[in-house]
Amino acid sequence: MSFSKFAALLMTSSALMIGAGAANAMQAEAAPAAEAAPAAAAPAADAAANPTVGGAEMLPTKNIIENASASADHTTLVSAIKQAGLVETLSGPGPFTVFAPTNDAFKLYDATMLKWLMTPANKDGLAKVLKYHVVAGKITAEDLKKQIAAGGGKATLTTVEGSPLTATIEQGNVMLTDVIGGAAYVTQADVNQSNGVIHVVNGVLTPKVG
Repeated sequence: MSFSKFAALLMTSSALMIGAGAANAMQAEAAPAAEAAPAAAAPAADAAANPTVGGAEMLPTKNIIENASASADHTTLVSAIKQAGLVETLSGPGPFTVFAPTNDAFKLYDATMLKWLMTPANKDGLAKVLKYHVVAGKITAEDLKKQIAAGGGKATLTTVEGSPLTATIEQGNVMLTDVIGGAAYVTQADVNQSNGVIHVVNGVLTPKVG
C-alpha cells in the first residue's frame, strides 16, 4: 500500500479515534482528567526541577531521546522513533518542542494503520507522522498560552513535518487539533530537556497526507 492510499483510507476513517468524530470522543474522555490536572500537576511542573514521567525522573541535563527512553509510558513512541530513523535528529542540539504521545495514546490510534506504518517499507510515512509532533524551538506552556491569547483563542504551530497544528485552551488545559480534526490534550507540560522541552499528550496527531 502506498502512502497516498494510506492517506485516502485515513481520511475516510472518520469513525476512528483519529478522525473528526474522534475529536469529540477524545474530548469527552479526556476532559475530566484535563480538568483535574491543573490542581495536581501544575504546582509540580512549576516547583520541581526534575519531574517524573512514566515512573522515571526526567533530567534536564539529558536529551529528548535519553529521557523518553527512560519513561515506561513512552515505549511505543521510542520504538517508533527508532523505526523512523529519528534518534539522531532528536538527540541533536535542537532545540525542539515535542508533543509526546503516551502508550495509551497509541492504543487509541487505529491499530491496522499503526502496524502498517511500523513496517520497514513505510519508514518515511512513520517519520512524517512523528515529525508532526515536533516544533522547532523551545515553546513552554506559558509561551503557548500567550500565543493562544494573542491569536484570539487559538494559535497555529508550524511543525517540523510542515503541516500546522492548532492550539486552543479547553477546560484550562492546552488542546491540540490536527488537520483532519483529531485532538489531544497536553496532560503534562514543561518537561525540560537539554535540547528542548517535552509536553506529554494523550493522543496521536495526524498530519496532512497524500
